[in-house]
Amino acid sequence: QGRLVESGGGLVQAGGSLRLSCAASGPSFSNLPMGWFRQAPGKEREFVAAITWTGARTFYADSVKGRFTISRDSAKNMVHLELNSLKPEDTAVYYCAADPDGDYLPTSAWTFWGQGTQVTVSS
Repeated sequence: QGRLVESGGGLVQAGGSLRLSCAASGPSFSNLPMGWFRQAPGKEREFVAAITWTGARTFYADSVKGRFTISRDSAKNMVHLELNSLKPEDTAVYYCAADPDGDYLPTSAWTFWGQGTQVTVSS
């Protein structure tokens, strides 16, 4: 059974940066696309970013494009999300996900999920 564990969340001022990490264990996550989602209070979970299993292609939500960067270290079974120029509206629980079935956007497409890490951006 696969397991994903996120880390790196915290409280940061607007304009600041954070680096989230996701440690994968179990199946061969190095051969699977990986992604990040987020869920703000009272809102649905939404797609943030994804990376192909080779790392050659990345995808971003329009709201984070140019500010966030997804990367992976397949040798260590790790995926990272660099969050720069943070805004209060980026406040959410951030979730790591793996193994999408087709489209990357829907939460229902992803097989494995972590427990989430809280990111809070103060104004």
